[in-house]
Amino acid sequence: MPYWIARVRRDEQGNVKKVMLNDGRIIDTDSAIEMAELGQIADVNTGKTKDGKKTLRSDPDGTTENNLDNLPEF
Repeated sequence: MPYWIARVRRDEQGNVKKVMLNDGRIIDTDSAIEMAELGQIADVNTGKTKDGKKTLRSDPDGTTENNLDNLPEF
């Protein structure tokens, strides 16, 4: 059963740098990207920025409440 992202931590520019999984584990976004690509985190996918850096994104599901930008911070 995959994990899901419950909370996020942002840097000064508002970029998500760490995530808290539903089991309480805190991981950096690079680890979360790896886990998402392996199907270990539900409701997210990966993409690339214009400069080619991998990024973590919420799956589109018709609601904004569970988007990474709208999750509570820790």
